[in-house]
Amino acid sequence: MENTATKSPVMLYTEQTPNPESLKFVTNRMLFKGTADFREEDLAKEWSPLGTALFELPYVKGVYICNNFVSVTKEFNYSWEDIMLKLKDFIKKYVENGGEIVAEGFEAAMAKLEEERGASYEYSEDETVIVQKIKDLIDTYVKPAVEMDGGNIEFKSFDSDGIVTVILQGACSGCPSSTVTLKSGIEGMLKRMVPEVKEVVSEMG
Repeated sequence: MENTATKSPVMLYTEQTPNPESLKFVTNRMLFKGTADFREEDLAKEWSPLGTALFELPYVKGVYICNNFVSVTKEFNYSWEDIMLKLKDFIKKYVENGGEIVAEGFEAAMAKLEEERGASYEYSEDETVIVQKIKDLIDTYVKPAVEMDGGNIEFKSFDSDGIVTVILQGACSGCPSSTVTLKSGIEGMLKRMVPEVKEVVSEMG
């Protein structure tokens, strides 16, 4: 079969997130299967050519790439009116030119880090069952909703006092309403479904 199909144009639109400092740039292309959160330029330089290019813009403070969108967190002293169209144009051109988004091996490297972090938590047999239940609930009910808002949530740990620690990434990190979501939504659900859970606290990823 001849490959005569021309590439469909890159469509891109913006969506608000609950965090006034973050905006979601949604494309009609799969950019990265998974989640890639870049808070610092150094991590982006190591793993994400798109992230690196965005960090070179003076108004970009954080970049979060997931599936078909990029959430950009801006520096406080810039307004979206001044930079939104520039960012839109920049991301659209970058994707159209086939620029590399996230380097191969990123997920594996992050998973290894996660494992090293997690290895410091020793769970008893009963706790392992609870932890699995909590992870499943977060993945099934919380993650999809948080992703719609341009962010991500990861389970970090569960301790014997019943405290669940989660990591907030992307637009959720530093978002004023994320605390409300965390306390009323996530904590409420986990307490109902997993009686051992007493509280949910968050760390910024």
